[in-house]
Amino acid sequence: MGFAHEYAAAIMQRGRVHMEPVNFVPDWSDRPRKGKFYPGAESFPLPEGDCPPTATVRAGVLPEHAERDDPFTLPLLGGMLLDSYGRVGRRLGVQANTDLPSLPCYTDANFSRGTASGGGLYPVTVHWVSGAAGPLTPGVYHYSTTHHAMQRLLAGDVSAEVREALADPELPGECDQFLVLGVKFWQNSFKYNSFSMHAVSMDVGAVLQTWRIWARARGLRVEPALWFDEERLGRLLGVSIEEEGVFAVVPLRWERTRPAPARPAPARPAAVPGDAVSVRRRDSERSRRVLTFETVQRIQAATAGNATARPAAGALLPAAVAAVPGGERLALPSPRPPEMRVREALRGRRSSFGRFDARRPVDGEDLAAALAACTAASLDSDAGDGAGGARLTRLYVFVNHVRSVAPGAYAYDPDTGELVLVKPGPPGGFLQRNYFLSNYNLEQAGAVVVPAVRTTAVLDAVGDRGYRLVNATIGAVAQTFYTTATALGLGSGVALGFDNLSFVEELGLAATGEAPLLVMLIGHERPGTADFRYEIA
Repeated sequence: MGFAHEYAAAIMQRGRVHMEPVNFVPDWSDRPRKGKFYPGAESFPLPEGDCPPTATVRAGVLPEHAERDDPFTLPLLGGMLLDSYGRVGRRLGVQANTDLPSLPCYTDANFSRGTASGGGLYPVTVHWVSGAAGPLTPGVYHYSTTHHAMQRLLAGDVSAEVREALADPELPGECDQFLVLGVKFWQNSFKYNSFSMHAVSMDVGAVLQTWRIWARARGLRVEPALWFDEERLGRLLGVSIEEEGVFAVVPLRWERTRPAPARPAPARPAAVPGDAVSVRRRDSERSRRVLTFETVQRIQAATAGNATARPAAGALLPAAVAAVPGGERLALPSPRPPEMRVREALRGRRSSFGRFDARRPVDGEDLAAALAACTAASLDSDAGDGAGGARLTRLYVFVNHVRSVAPGAYAYDPDTGELVLVKPGPPGGFLQRNYFLSNYNLEQAGAVVVPAVRTTAVLDAVGDRGYRLVNATIGAVAQTFYTTATALGLGSGVALGFDNLSFVEELGLAATGEAPLLVMLIGHERPGTADFRYEIA
């Protein structure tokens, strides 16, 4: 049993047993940048891409959509990056989050993005390793979210390094375009210390799911790999994986505008690490003092170990959630399909932060649409790494104000579209008692959806790296929830600040080993609240 089991248990207990370092206070005056900065690197502006009328959230999220496999182009790549992680606007809406007093200050400006991020910190770094088939000089590029541009960090075709690190026999021989997602831990740990690995691994899943939603609506395919030689890729990117983990690699099928080059020769294994091809540029850190946290170092070491041991097909089947238990059943209406365009939904996505209005109940077909989309997202996120169709996530629903649904706690049965009663009665008191923060009144939301995973069973099945898979799955569910709610014209919010064990007790999950990992709120917002939006892209 590896350290990931200990870390997962500490996360579940943190509402009752504080994680070290207790009483840690972030130094906001010395905070890091929300992104890496490479001074002097040559930049290439990216196109903004298009948003065809057919690229709706319905096509991108709901499970009945038939996925094609069209090739990427530079405009498509630029559009996907801009709509997912690029800075697209600034918002100063009056709301209940604790950072509201600082938002009008330029130095603390909070720029909106299409993908959600824990604490709004956006610690995920996107690199593009482009081979000979790409539109730019082959090399390694960093996506600058501030400028919506690619910064060249290394010139030369090193795509074979990525291929060798993936060691995936099913990877097409001509593929030489890869997006590589990393996390510089200090960008999150400066605020969340030991809790940061839990948050950033969800952030990675949220980015990947945004790409899936965006790409699928345009007939593109995004299939990330979570198992690969992390040490080798870290060396290629010029980073120490103790400080900046490499979390996912996404191969891209690229449009051919010239004859396909010969398949790159396998990269020469280095005799010593200094012999290997590597990015030499280093990003400039703004913080004067960078702290490390033992727990973060240990969980990173645990999840980076045995990173090449990709799970066999079906390895996660023992970790799947069981069939929904018996109980009183309530059929939800057919899901109302969201018709909003993907770009519009991503740019409209925001956290409702205290703006929910209980006077307007949520329609049953809207709740059904959100639940169906989140179920599909759960299956998407684990399909590429050994799940074999295993359903890793169960959705529980605390109903406050949903039309024609009595208040209570329910389990969602995705096979029938029904809610199965777990505990009757208004859940608002329980929800608010077990929420740590002051930015939401959970009782005012129409419903609170709680995704749960059998985390321990996943770790037993595939080892410590499975912790990243668990949280990437939850991050994917959260991003789908946000995007679908926005497309339905509803407010939404996602939070981690709750007593996980209380939800285990309330829902009777001890016997199943299911771990509730998020609370996701959906409902109508109060009309006429003060809001300021400035679009920059």
